[in-house]
Amino acid sequence: MRRVGLLDYGSGNLHSAARAFRNAGADVVVTSDQAVLLQQDGLVVPGVGAFAASMAGIAAVGGIDVIRRWAEAERPLFGICVGHQILFEAGHEHGTHTDGIGLYDGEVIGLDARRLPHMGWNTVVAPAGSALFSGLGDERFYFVHSYAALTGPADALVTTAEHEDARFVAAVERGHVSSTQFHPEKSGAAGARLIANWLQTS
Repeated sequence: MRRVGLLDYGSGNLHSAARAFRNAGADVVVTSDQAVLLQQDGLVVPGVGAFAASMAGIAAVGGIDVIRRWAEAERPLFGICVGHQILFEAGHEHGTHTDGIGLYDGEVIGLDARRLPHMGWNTVVAPAGSALFSGLGDERFYFVHSYAALTGPADALVTTAEHEDARFVAAVERGHVSSTQFHPEKSGAAGARLIANWLQTS
């Protein structure tokens, strides 16, 4: 997989994500143009901020249709942080329910922890057979979030992490769709390896 499209819907981490995928060997285009995105080999949905605002931004550029068409065609898709969260059925923030894309079963809710946001480096527990975490052991990844899915789809490889006593979904791999709650583009050598794994195995 050489050509990667980053869906531009106003997310704040576009350029750092684009740089990370380029460093891993991909030719990256950052755009909201559906025709251009559909010409790429892989699609990346980045994200920072709130679930509802991200869904509104994605909807405004026609991204919901792009993501669903991409998934239906079984083409490589990767979501990051809120771009991971919006792949679930719904998100609940500040008492507001917002429908997600619905590629994964489950909902995103607030973490039950005293210290929020969960911000900084943390280890994860990846399942056997994970392609994303191939060659990665006890490395730490960089998280910034107060909300998460607590369970992943039953038909997927689900990686978990813990913040205080709250266990949550740190990554999902299901067919051609993968996503991470953490930011691989901010996770140093471990994140670079994970991105390279995605490019090589998708």
